[in-house]
Amino acid sequence: MSEIWGVLAAVLSSAIGGTSIGATRFLVNAIDPLAIGAFRFGIGVLLLLPLALLQRRSRPPRRDWPGVAGLGLLFFAAFPILFNASLIFTTAARGALALSTLPLLTLLVGAALGAEPLTARKTTGVLVTILGVSMALLSGLATAPPGAWRGDLLMVAAALCMALYSIWSKPYIRRSGPIPFTTLAMAAGAVVLIVASLLRGSFAPVADFGAPQWFGATYLGAIGAALTFYLWAFALERTTPTRVAISVTVNPIAASLVGAVLLDEPLSWNLMAGIVTVFAGIWIATTQPRRAHAPGNMVAPDTR
Repeated sequence: MSEIWGVLAAVLSSAIGGTSIGATRFLVNAIDPLAIGAFRFGIGVLLLLPLALLQRRSRPPRRDWPGVAGLGLLFFAAFPILFNASLIFTTAARGALALSTLPLLTLLVGAALGAEPLTARKTTGVLVTILGVSMALLSGLATAPPGAWRGDLLMVAAALCMALYSIWSKPYIRRSGPIPFTTLAMAAGAVVLIVASLLRGSFAPVADFGAPQWFGATYLGAIGAALTFYLWAFALERTTPTRVAISVTVNPIAASLVGAVLLDEPLSWNLMAGIVTVFAGIWIATTQPRRAHAPGNMVAPDTR
């Protein structure tokens, strides 16, 4: 049951992340991407901090602070900078496909570091989900601006940051719990983004914010940061990094569905086929085959 809850939390986290893309697209017309990240994670920290303080017994021990802060800089500072920079050079569809390499990178890096075994079933599931994302984004992959490969590489680098965060954070989360860990890690990244935004004068347009802009920023902080990344850490506490990472393929699917519902964008056949394929891949990678065995024989549990 712990594994199941972990996978479900990861899928929900990625689905919410997909809806956050809409809020980001709305705000990017009013404020630059660096300040959007500062608002998103700054508000997220403010909302998580009271909950973290209530869990004093579970907060990260002092010896873990440098490691947690480093992971926060990797995920909550380097990742959004690389993510936003990639979309300067490539299309949203190509960027989403590049980001969907996250579970494959997590699987390979995790195996190289000895964090989890490389198995045929998980590898098959990962490749099937990447195929599903490709199918869902088929129409958007047909065209690409000159030099799009630079954006694709930046997005793969962002995915690598996320893969390393997912692998290295697991022992810290086990010692302190998902809320205290996420709060400290997010705070480290938020501080860097806020300082950088102040130095660049990125907060100047805030003076002209209306209710819609404040709602978008608050949604990103409360739902797109605090809830999304709490669920991600919750999932990492209960299952393997690859099984968590594979859920990121739900992100572009959720974004497409939100566009269809709110922006009247058409639901194409390839999107529907991609959705089915993505969830089939997640099922393959996160389930275990039943082993037939004779009565009375003890069978070692499948740790894949």
